[in-house]
Amino acid sequence: MRRVVVTGMGAVCPVGNSVPELWDALIRGINGIAPITRFDTAEHKAKLAAEVKGFDAKKYMDRSDVMHSDLYAQYGMAAAVQALEESGVIGTLPPERIGVYVGSGIGGITTLIEEHNKLRERGPRRVSPYFVPMMIANMLSGMIAIRFDCRNSAMPAVTACASGSNAIGEALRMIRHGYADAMIAGGAEAAINALSVAGFSNMQALSCAEDPNAASLPFDRRRSGFVIGEGAAVLVLEEYEHARRRGAPIYGEICGYGSTCDAYHITAPKPDAEGGTRAMGAAMAEAGYSGTETVYVNAHGTGTPLNDASETLAIKNALGLEKARASLISSTKSMTGHMLGAAGALEAVVCLKAINECAVPPTINLLEPDPECDLNYVPNSAVEAKIELALSNSLGFGGHNACLAFRRI
Repeated sequence: MRRVVVTGMGAVCPVGNSVPELWDALIRGINGIAPITRFDTAEHKAKLAAEVKGFDAKKYMDRSDVMHSDLYAQYGMAAAVQALEESGVIGTLPPERIGVYVGSGIGGITTLIEEHNKLRERGPRRVSPYFVPMMIANMLSGMIAIRFDCRNSAMPAVTACASGSNAIGEALRMIRHGYADAMIAGGAEAAINALSVAGFSNMQALSCAEDPNAASLPFDRRRSGFVIGEGAAVLVLEEYEHARRRGAPIYGEICGYGSTCDAYHITAPKPDAEGGTRAMGAAMAEAGYSGTETVYVNAHGTGTPLNDASETLAIKNALGLEKARASLISSTKSMTGHMLGAAGALEAVVCLKAINECAVPPTINLLEPDPECDLNYVPNSAVEAKIELALSNSLGFGGHNACLAFRRI
């Protein structure tokens, strides 16, 4: 099979609107969680979110395109522009050999809410003719393909919180098996609104803490739910020999991918972690894991009681107890919140930066370890380490499990 490398990365997220800003904030343990500003939270149980700050879509898109696109698509386009400018792949391949797989768990929900309000308050003639294309979850992939003339397959992965990871993993397979030579892949989400927050709160998924440093608490026994985040991350995947010949920047190799389903429950992980274990095992097997490498796992680590315990078990099962205890594991959701369909893509960026920078970002605010979560989650401060294999886990509603594996070139 053909080797696949990453030649460009872009990010818009709660701790920075570029990859350098993201990495600097994570290594310093900067918390992107704060009181919600998008709506009045007086009647809401959840008061905090990890909002994107200081974002200007007009830096990346024409004014008309901004007006006719949902916020999730604006975040995703910005991340794609950053990644493609860094990669330089456009123009080096026929358009028919470049595809786009950028996922979203929810898509244009902000547009849906706004246009529904128009319908109720002002009647059907006031609903925007752009409503449907702004709302649907495939539109970002289509917009990126149109903007950069990418004529291969263009579609989203829509697997809840695993969307970004599944999009990257399926893009990997497109190149490996010869269907494309380069893929633009990642995830985007913008769902911080009153309806989404009320829904997640009422299913008891969100933290109701009012202190930003006591809200997103992965692997801490005080954890009580996740903090909703937003943003996007996009990677340029490219066939290795083509990237090498043109002298492209290479962050590392995507060398493994596992995708499974628990087939158990619409929201709860399977208690025995069998699905997550298989996803990790498949990614590690493809990556040629020998059992001797220094491993970093960017955990899904949402800060919900069931997820963190189940994922800890999956890591132990996949790596073996001794190796699991020796590995470095962290949840960057402690700083970025849970970016839903964009989370896996952003965490893939983090894995590649960890490999390149020989450092592992921390799980901040981990002060009271849970006995059920008894591995090394790199509490509170970053550590230096030469990572030989990085794994990124994503576990979504519906029982979707995805794991991506990365190595340095």
